Amino acid sequence: MSDEHYPMLIGGQWVEADDNGRFEVDDPATGETVATVADGGVAEMARAIDAAHAAFPGWSTTPGKERGAILRKIELGILDRVEEIGRLMVLENGKPFAEAKGEVGFSAGYFNWYAEEARRAYGETVPSPFANKRLWVQASPVGVVGAITPWNFPANMITRKIAPAMAAGCTVVLRPSSATPLTALAIAKACHEAGLPPGVLNVVTGKRSGPMAGELMKNPKVKKIGFTGSTDVGKILMEQAASQIKRITFELGGNAPFIVFDDADLDAAVEGAVGIKYLRVGGQSCICANRIYIQEGIADRFIPAFVEKVKVLKVGPGFELGMQVGPMISESARKGIHALVVDAKERGAEVLAGGDSLTEGALAKGYFYAPTVLLGVEDSWPVCQEEIFGPVAPVMTFKTEEELIPRANDTIFGLACYLYTRDVARVVRVTEQLDYGLIGVNDAAGYTHEIPFGGFKESGLGREGGKQGLAMYLEVKSVVLNLG
Repeated sequence: MSDEHYPMLIGGQWVEADDNGRFEVDDPATGETVATVADGGVAEMARAIDAAHAAFPGWSTTPGKERGAILRKIELGILDRVEEIGRLMVLENGKPFAEAKGEVGFSAGYFNWYAEEARRAYGETVPSPFANKRLWVQASPVGVVGAITPWNFPANMITRKIAPAMAAGCTVVLRPSSATPLTALAIAKACHEAGLPPGVLNVVTGKRSGPMAGELMKNPKVKKIGFTGSTDVGKILMEQAASQIKRITFELGGNAPFIVFDDADLDAAVEGAVGIKYLRVGGQSCICANRIYIQEGIADRFIPAFVEKVKVLKVGPGFELGMQVGPMISESARKGIHALVVDAKERGAEVLAGGDSLTEGALAKGYFYAPTVLLGVEDSWPVCQEEIFGPVAPVMTFKTEEELIPRANDTIFGLACYLYTRDVARVVRVTEQLDYGLIGVNDAAGYTHEIPFGGFKESGLGREGGKQGLAMYLEVKSVVLNLG
């Protein structure tokens, strides 16, 4: 067990829990404890909200240019710590070191983008229909923001929320996942050292997620909630927000189809499918490919090439050189994935690769699962209807574009989708009919800072990223001036 310990940040001070309680953070690759963290609760959350509320008047009236300058310093501080934060992420999350460092660098980019956008919270003057009246619109920061983030992207999910919130002039109380608090605290340290005023960002860590989230939802000083997590939890939070009509931005579950048409670039499609299915936290991502649809004319070439690539993926602890797929976050997560695979096999699916846990040698103490490919599955099966949060890919075929569209849309989710084709007219037709917030065309790299990201249907509300991400933290105020 490591003797490393991390306090939380409230009102610009690094503090312990009121009762000096601590909880352990474990490495999913080994099961060993890597650090302890202050175990806060409702009282600490309430104090953090008070600190953010007290800091709001000063921060919200700080010129956008000055807020942006601080955000730029935060970006540089994070970039100076890429190796350090990346190592913490591997220890608590398990993803390969190269992937972790890539996430840290990308996450810092949100401070860069919103450092510039802080100057662009524009209002507008509107031509009046009356000679004696003038009309204008102001944009004002919404107030104290509660941010609740998951474990799978412990840097990106945080900066995608706090950077636009702070750029808009809001103050923030962050409640990171108890599985991955170390990355959050490292980002908070970079913010603190960049000169962010006390109380603008507060980080409350703890194991008691329900009561802590409950305080964010019921406390009237919190005006907005940004949440990334499961659809089931999102529905609970939405019900709680309703009592105060609290503003919300939710990024929830996904069930992304990956579509390959006959005329696609085969090599690019195979690489894209492997990358977006297995190489983002080992498939533990809501924008990962969940169902793979291959048009019949290319299936006999795509499927063998895809399976061959999957079979040689390197699975292991994140610090081992060349590792591509790390462990599942927990044993319960691994069991859930395996249950979907067993169910598919019992229904008649063929396992072309993987299909079970990896428990030998260096993998014995972690939560590893073999990258898996299933063939002969059907759209109605649980493995296709539920969100697969792990390295399992069900592969199906289709005949025509007309058949494919309703199958791809047949889900309660609508977060991300991918398609490969050389036909530009088809790109237009298909993207216009797919009910997803993000569509990658001949591209499976995901989103960038400059565009909005969010989902249709039960995949969420609102958008993060782009200029739209800033707008989520602003209230619009209309002014009517009667000149008499």
